[in-house]
Amino acid sequence: MARTEPVDDWTSDFDVLDDSYVRDPFPRWDELRTGCPIARTDRRGRAWLPTTYADVTTLAKDVEHFSSSNTSVIDSVEEDENPILTFGLPPITSDPPLHTWTRRLLLPWFSHTRVATYEPMTRALCGSLIDAQLEAGRADAAADYAQQIPVRVIGAILGIPEELADTFTGWVRDVLEFADDPQRVERGMLGIGYYLWDRINERRDVDGDDLITYLLHTEVEGEPVDDMAILGMAILTMIAGIDTTWSAIGSSLWHLATHEDDRRRLVAEPELMDTAIEELLRAYAPVTMARAVTGDIEFNGCPMKKGDKLILNFPAANRDPSVFDHADEVRLDRRENRHVAFGSGIHRCAGSNLARMELRVAVEEWLTRVPVFHLADPADVLWAGGQVRGPRRLDVVFA
Repeated sequence: MARTEPVDDWTSDFDVLDDSYVRDPFPRWDELRTGCPIARTDRRGRAWLPTTYADVTTLAKDVEHFSSSNTSVIDSVEEDENPILTFGLPPITSDPPLHTWTRRLLLPWFSHTRVATYEPMTRALCGSLIDAQLEAGRADAAADYAQQIPVRVIGAILGIPEELADTFTGWVRDVLEFADDPQRVERGMLGIGYYLWDRINERRDVDGDDLITYLLHTEVEGEPVDDMAILGMAILTMIAGIDTTWSAIGSSLWHLATHEDDRRRLVAEPELMDTAIEELLRAYAPVTMARAVTGDIEFNGCPMKKGDKLILNFPAANRDPSVFDHADEVRLDRRENRHVAFGSGIHRCAGSNLARMELRVAVEEWLTRVPVFHLADPADVLWAGGQVRGPRRLDVVFA
């Protein structure tokens, strides 16, 4: 990605796309919490960056002053100029009442019961991906494994052929990882949007067990769901369900590759898996969201103006030492863990059950087949950041 000028003062000129921040943001958050817990910047427009758990969760729940009309950390494509975004991407980019009924339609597809039906497919997929790499004795745990899982699971939910997985992976990366390249973002969004629009038109008068067909045959207050709302929900399911989860999987494997004691313990004590997954989500929360300030307001001494961007730094909140003991340490048996990796308030991730299952199964199947592994070259790991943080190149050697 293209970068702007180096940062001299992180309290008044932060840059979430700074190379050092993308690679290792944790020291920056520690510095800001103790000196200026809500940083400000005028790069790419005026924005605010809270870093404490209390501030992030309080602001996330204030839907009156902070609108979800713009959730992009870095603006690239103007929604009102994009013909496929008439409704935005509800429910995540909408406020009540649109948020309320669109979220209600999606929730049953990501319930505990429904997610359990996706697990056998996910487990078989993970096993086959690892088996394909065993003879080589090494793999790119990001590109060859983590990135291959969520796109196929979400594809099954939307009724998308598995052979298009790589195409959708490319489009999703265009949208989320190249925010400072408007043409690339638009290419990805249009690719996803027009493909799904064709699927909506194909399935209008047919039966099926996929999410798109379900939405086409659903009514809200006696009226069919608007096609553009269906499109927005389908695009959101694709984008939000892919890069976020593969980033969590990749970060977890990076941790286990670089922390031998934790890897050995999780192999020896598989009963810790559920607790460990929550801790890995806390420590390496992948997603940062944004809100639009709806009117002039002062929050904790910060004079926020209408039109400013508020960056909800959920990953930093999860590292707040006032809430989590030894916050910068991964403790696989951490019991008290009120993390906000999936957000907070009415926009808390609707697909959290699915993401947890995919992450758990991905780590379980990996450790079953590859109980010992390490980074091929720590300096060669490539991280993406901004909206979603996670490794994009993660070469590991088995044994």
